[in-house]
Amino acid sequence: MTSLAVADPGGLIQSVDWVAVAPPLIAALAALAVLVADLFLPEARKRLLGWLSAAGLLAALAMLLPLLGGTRSTFCFTSGGCSYTADHFALAFQLLALGGALLTVLLSLHTVDAEKLPGGEYWFLLLSSACGAALLPAARDLATLVIALEVATLPAFALVALRRDGRGAESALKFFLSSVTATAVMLLGVSFVYAAAGTIQLQGIAEGLAHAPAQLKPLAEAGAVLTLVGFAFKTAAVPFHFWVPDTYVGAPLPVAGYLSVVGKAAGLSGLALVTTVAFRPYGHTWGLVLAVLAALTMTVGNAAALRQRAGTPHGAVRLLAWSSVGQAGYLLVPLAAAGYAGSADPLGATVAYALIYGLVNLGAFGVVALVGGSGRLEEFRGLASRNRWAAFALAFFLLCLAGLPPGVVGLFGKVVVFRAAVDAGLGWLAVVMAVNVVIALAYYLKWTALLFAPAAGPAAAPRRAPAPLSAALGLAACGAVVLSVAPQLVLQVVSGSLF
Repeated sequence: MTSLAVADPGGLIQSVDWVAVAPPLIAALAALAVLVADLFLPEARKRLLGWLSAAGLLAALAMLLPLLGGTRSTFCFTSGGCSYTADHFALAFQLLALGGALLTVLLSLHTVDAEKLPGGEYWFLLLSSACGAALLPAARDLATLVIALEVATLPAFALVALRRDGRGAESALKFFLSSVTATAVMLLGVSFVYAAAGTIQLQGIAEGLAHAPAQLKPLAEAGAVLTLVGFAFKTAAVPFHFWVPDTYVGAPLPVAGYLSVVGKAAGLSGLALVTTVAFRPYGHTWGLVLAVLAALTMTVGNAAALRQRAGTPHGAVRLLAWSSVGQAGYLLVPLAAAGYAGSADPLGATVAYALIYGLVNLGAFGVVALVGGSGRLEEFRGLASRNRWAAFALAFFLLCLAGLPPGVVGLFGKVVVFRAAVDAGLGWLAVVMAVNVVIALAYYLKWTALLFAPAAGPAAAPRRAPAPLSAALGLAACGAVVLSVAPQLVLQVVSGSLF
């Protein structure tokens, strides 16, 4: 008779480090609180739900502070390894995800009222997506990675569809169908990797793939490629980028900004984890794949942004959408360098650039939301005469994205990405990036010049900005200015160890 007794039953009891899991957990609890409060609050007081969401995200951000002391892990296995690790890599991306979600909340307070969006559903979906985006960089096994990625993505479909003008449903459907296809491909790849490595833990996968039998290596390599496809879609890398322009145009503007920053950060963090940790034995293979993807992504994104015309409806959002595709190419460069370098050291450049990009890109979307109208670039002509501070803020954000002074922090961000490519021996990729930076200068400077060009007609009366929107723009602008004066505050992650 087989004995079912366990030698050490006490070892099966899991001791959870609640401080380590606090940031995503608080975001999840805030989402539930908003959902319940929506049932009881009268219609006239539903606006409080937005402020409750902001308070929940602020509390989640505050819980990052106790984690600065060192790496903390929980949900660990008796055989070794943990499913959740709060290290410097996780904290940096959690700061980006939760901070980006907080700015999105401030941008959304006016939009929810102006477009008559269902407040309870909107805030619940936004907080749920932020919870998944904060959980993903701390995940250390494939199951947790996939679940966190879907928790971050699934609410985003509904957020896009909340707009009731017809474009929202169409954009959400395109986003949903393409994302589901990418997820199915990724899950097939994950199953192949598990079959070859015999484990779902990222560190265990690296060891399993390094010692896999020769007959299983084709299966493992196919699984690695298919897994990368799923994360490349979330990052909007070419050729998995086709959903971006239409989705951004159809979504409420704060949601488009959220997808361009937090959604991209979620996919980028997952891509960094599976490549540099799990697929480490195949570094040169995925390093070359990511280098080609980076070159294609930045070239296609910048070329398409350059083609946007001033009189095209929604041209400003489309330009920012294609710009975000081009920026994704820059973010992929240090990941490719990590494959060639055989270590995770170049990832610091990706983290630093992602933090800079997230701050200024959300600020740019905020100014577009403030200007309103049909979103034509032509509507920004002479903005300085109507709203001087908004014009200066947008000009500064665009110069940061372009990497020109006084947007010094954007310049430093591009320099560290260049250095990562050159140090890894990817000189050809650095040349491609340099060409694309020049191409991007054309459309960023063209838009900036429009802000200070003479208005075509009599200057319109200045539009008073709602207080939450002004607060979001002020936070983004002040953050970008501080980082331009003291870029070491964010660039220090380049020299430190992330794992």
